[in-house]
Amino acid sequence: MSRPRILIVDDETALVDVLSYNFAREGFDVVTAGDGQAALQKCRTHVPDVVLLDLMLPAMDGLQVCRKIRSDSRLKDVRVIMLTAKGEETDEIVGFHLGADDYVAKPFRTRALIERVKALLRRREVDDSTDDVIEYEGIQIDRGRHTLTVHGNVAPTTPTEFMILWTLMRQPGRAFTRHELLDCARGEDANSLERTIDVHIRSLRKKLGEAADAIETVRSVGYRFRAQGRASAEA
Repeated sequence: MSRPRILIVDDETALVDVLSYNFAREGFDVVTAGDGQAALQKCRTHVPDVVLLDLMLPAMDGLQVCRKIRSDSRLKDVRVIMLTAKGEETDEIVGFHLGADDYVAKPFRTRALIERVKALLRRREVDDSTDDVIEYEGIQIDRGRHTLTVHGNVAPTTPTEFMILWTLMRQPGRAFTRHELLDCARGEDANSLERTIDVHIRSLRKKLGEAADAIETVRSVGYRFRAQGRASAEA
């Protein structure tokens, strides 16, 4: 099996050195960049499995880089974890809206960050291990191909959005808490703000179009996928 590749993007040289050393010790192929323009170029050249992306960067900020990654079809499977020293909830919401898969505020523990990255990679291995397809009233989600199709049209999703919808559609009628959905999307150590799940749900509903009401809000709990006409699964 090939070594997982991580792109570390930060203009703090000391932090990049520490993270590079520790991820290399964990068996990662490490690529680094010190500004947004270089990050985007290296992302397209090396196509990493995960990008650790600082929010405040020279040349192009992290949000712009994240937006460009998500608009490039060649990078659709790349996981993006945003790093910031600001720790502001509004930044986290914007980051998720642009397609970030996770969000870590500085300062952080290196070991905890490594485990978080590994959790994202484990989730992708599960995604790719089967050819499960679920269909429901014009909505088709294919875990093997990692695609969402709505009435015959492919609807691009971030990896986190995909796993949230997959989780909901696999058990129609079951109400999931926001924290449960975060756990399913990012692994057992998900600890971001639970309200960020609302951003992903709004984005999914927009992509589902006329079928948006298939994702129901359960007051004081979270969300569920509509049970009527239950979704069918085939392996």
